[in-house]
Amino acid sequence: MGSDMEKNQEQTSFTFEIDNLWEKEDVISSPIFLSGGCEWFVQVYPKGYGTVVEDHLALFLCVANPESLKLGWKRRANNSVLLLNQFGKELYRSNENCRLFCAQFTKWGESRGLPLKDKWILEKNKLIIKVDIKVVEVVDEAQVTGKEMLDLSGFQIFYSQVVSVSRLFEEHPDIKVNFKPKIQLVKNAYMTTLLGLIETLDKPPHSFTETELVSAKRELIELTEAGFKLNWLDTKLAEVFSEWKKANAKNYTLSLRTNADHEVILEEDWLIEGIIRSWNEFKVFAYLDNEKID
Repeated sequence: MGSDMEKNQEQTSFTFEIDNLWEKEDVISSPIFLSGGCEWFVQVYPKGYGTVVEDHLALFLCVANPESLKLGWKRRANNSVLLLNQFGKELYRSNENCRLFCAQFTKWGESRGLPLKDKWILEKNKLIIKVDIKVVEVVDEAQVTGKEMLDLSGFQIFYSQVVSVSRLFEEHPDIKVNFKPKIQLVKNAYMTTLLGLIETLDKPPHSFTETELVSAKRELIELTEAGFKLNWLDTKLAEVFSEWKKANAKNYTLSLRTNADHEVILEEDWLIEGIIRSWNEFKVFAYLDNEKID
């Protein structure tokens, strides 16, 4: 049994070729291959991956037939990708990554592989793809409680959050380059707040209350101060507020910023009454036309 386990953990190389690559429009799937006792295949997006990254060829390593696997399955594997032209010239090599595949996330990949502008480097329009994979853990069945967690780029997240966080990192690859907190519980709390804020701002603008708008801006400031790069989310909040004003026939503007003393300032028709900061809470009290907002 030990020899079988060692054999399953040996590195496997899989190679396949694509002819007339740039003439293809739809996703290309490789034949299924076996590694570590598990079935895999590779997906290639010759025109880029959706609207996220449109200027690079994208590649993904996928678990084959995940719907046929038992509840709680997972595979952890080290993998890397090498792209070659017809004569074996290296065009692109990814870093080796250790990824956890599960029901919530059945594929991992490179959304920024070969730049589409570099079509000329392919001889006779042929691309050779080599995937190296070493399966280091296989769980065929496990009890699922809903509280299982996965390490994703240094953040411990619930399996149910994997797709949202992965999409977030893919669409905004520089979002966490300046993130400051190192304690895992603190990092988890910030990520949960960020996901909640993104979900909140997806609501119809007219459905917001004044309190929710103030709270959203406050959370955005706190997340930015922690090091997240969120210019795109700040823009979205401004758009939401603009639409909210139109829907509610408001003629004032909302602008929240942090001054040199780390106080939150509400500008124009807003008046700060006070700010309370403590280890456990952060509250902003404001008056708008003598109406208090908690």
